Amino acid sequence: MGTFIQLVVDGLSTGSIYAALALAIVLVNQATGLINFAQGGMAVLAAYVAWWFTGMGVPLILAILFSVLISFVLGALIERYVMRRFERGDPDTAVVATIGLLTLITGICGWLFTYNNQQFASLFPLDTVQFFGASISIRSIGTTVVIIAIMLLLQGLFLGTKLGLALRAVAINPQSASYSGLPVGRLLMTGWGLAAALGAVAGALVAPQLTLTPGMMDTALVYALAAVILGGLTSPFGVVLAAWLIGVLENLAAVYVPFIGYDLKVAVPFALIFLVLILRPQGLFGRKAVVRV
Repeated sequence: MGTFIQLVVDGLSTGSIYAALALAIVLVNQATGLINFAQGGMAVLAAYVAWWFTGMGVPLILAILFSVLISFVLGALIERYVMRRFERGDPDTAVVATIGLLTLITGICGWLFTYNNQQFASLFPLDTVQFFGASISIRSIGTTVVIIAIMLLLQGLFLGTKLGLALRAVAINPQSASYSGLPVGRLLMTGWGLAAALGAVAGALVAPQLTLTPGMMDTALVYALAAVILGGLTSPFGVVLAAWLIGVLENLAAVYVPFIGYDLKVAVPFALIFLVLILRPQGLFGRKAVVRV
């Protein structure tokens, strides 16, 4: 039982890393209708900015806040001067542009900060507590609590605020939103800025559990996209649950399913994606799109 609980706890901790990035992807999608593959690179750049500030003697919490503000501005500028040239064209072209941004930002991080592993301080203590024979780190608990808080805030933003409703309206039909008097350009910039700021929080949460490198988020981005597909692009609540499910099932399959083991556990989320796409293409908690003709 102790081993089972330990695997579940570790899976929830790992899933929280995926969830942090998945929530930023959902935010961009709800604001623009696009899947932003550059989100991982933007989170890494924000983590490096916070790390640089701490090296200059700035307290960690202030360094993270500065990186969040800088990320918001950077996200808004990327939307205004880069992505806006693609958003009204073929969606596939815009997606390819975000992949190009991912490569560019990762390369810039390597050029500015080198590809050496860097240690990033943790917001939470590294102590552990015992629970039914399982060791639970306070850092994992803190990360999970932060993810839950962000999930609730995003859910409230999209469902209970005028800004959230305006962002969704622009993502669904920017032309109609413009005719209704909504400032489409500013809303798109706000959506990208908020997603970049959320990515900065994700980077600050992930970097202490990994080592800070330009490719730190590459694997997490794949799992985050899997969580988005499983949970549904329209549901922050759903993507967080999906990320936790992926983390837990991966760990359990690696230990309790002999032919999978640790070598094939990466196949678990993709098997789940395949199953969900067949049975429920909009995701477990997503809404089915209805198009009137």
